[in-house]
Amino acid sequence: MTSAEVIVHDPRSVPLPRRVLVRLAVALARLLAGRRPRRIRIVLGRLGRGARPATVDQARRARDDVVAVSLACAGREGCVARSLATVLLCRMHGQWPTWCVGARRLPPFGAHAWVEAEGVAVGEEYPADYFRPLFTVECGGAVSRKPGGFVGSLDSVDSVDSGGSGREAGSRG
Repeated sequence: MTSAEVIVHDPRSVPLPRRVLVRLAVALARLLAGRRPRRIRIVLGRLGRGARPATVDQARRARDDVVAVSLACAGREGCVARSLATVLLCRMHGQWPTWCVGARRLPPFGAHAWVEAEGVAVGEEYPADYFRPLFTVECGGAVSRKPGGFVGSLDSVDSVDSGGSGREAGSRG
């Protein structure tokens, strides 16, 4: 038996001028989410140059606004678009949280994408060590591959989702 997922969706909770920026960030994120992970890393690496690190509060506000405005980003299967929209919205304000892609540390396998600021996963309900990062795109555009990750090329990792359902990164959640 599965429990119902509660999604908070209230676009009007975000002021209109900011809502326009959030919708733009979400649209760009959904386009970018349809690309291969290598292409996403390249694009984010370039966009992250010249930004200053985002604080936890700045990243949380951006993530909360993305979730409030976009149903596609609010659901469990929307982690790639949600994390990308959060990063893009922060970048529109000159800030950059770390974008992370990884997997659960314990079986069953499940890939996930999230953002971190000041070393803290923003808006995640899991313990700090629940996911193991495979790679990150940090402030300044630095892409780092995490040691102790999985065997094989990261360029071959083409499915990133939040529940291990096998959906492609380009699918719309």
